[in-house]
Amino acid sequence: MSEHRTGAPGRVKEVTSLANPLVKDIKALALKKFRDQQNAFMAEGLKLVIDALDLGWTIKTLIFAKSALGNAAVEKVAARTVALGGDVLEVSEKVLTAITRRDNPQAVVGVFSQRFVPLKDIRPQGNDVWVALDRVRDPGNLGTVIRTVDAVGAKGVILVGETTDPFSLETVRATMGSIFAVPVARTSAEAFLAWRKDLAGTVAGTHLKGAVDYRSVDFGNRPVLLMMGNEQQGLPDNLADACDKLLRIPQAGRADSLNLAVATGVMLYEIRRNALKL
Repeated sequence: MSEHRTGAPGRVKEVTSLANPLVKDIKALALKKFRDQQNAFMAEGLKLVIDALDLGWTIKTLIFAKSALGNAAVEKVAARTVALGGDVLEVSEKVLTAITRRDNPQAVVGVFSQRFVPLKDIRPQGNDVWVALDRVRDPGNLGTVIRTVDAVGAKGVILVGETTDPFSLETVRATMGSIFAVPVARTSAEAFLAWRKDLAGTVAGTHLKGAVDYRSVDFGNRPVLLMMGNEQQGLPDNLADACDKLLRIPQAGRADSLNLAVATGVMLYEIRRNALKL
């Protein structure tokens, strides 16, 4: 579903100065406070911007390097942006580097409206798989989980408690574009536990107290909610108690734990084992 902004179509502007207020607003999106104020976030790369538009995300501003002028694909995206009411900025390499905080920035950057799915609208059915992440702190972990959810054909991610921002530049980069394909909800632990009471299906959590090998469970043909704990502490008691099954991934070496994103990936591939065929 695409959203059109009211009023005139967007405009194309040339921007070369770092002092330009438009550039300052976009640079400010590096900070969560300003992302929330503007309800916006940044995504880098032509393919990502095209995917986002194809999936109906609202583009506020398209930024592209002067060097991309004459590139048919870039010009087409610029025309789409203007038609949708977004602005197009043609900028110098210096401005692009400042906006992305990268030395070799992508030639195209899009600023999009943020989008969360309300928890009450999530009603898993069939063999749907959702992942709930408790207070996930690391943007690389969150982005990698979103990317993995997309790869295995799971349905989406529910962020529980104070988590890192799914729309930060680091998280969006780590999703490799999957941020546009994977619904994300956010909620408090209390609201999550209330919602879980009406959930049809299996709630499985990984836990060091889990006595069950994750490979021994038949997830069957019903919805699964996979709950993963915070990087440092694992699942707290209130969330662990809400699980139907507490599972463990066996380990043999000296490491006493797996990285959160890796553990989530291992679990998702097991849960989705019968649904995935080459």
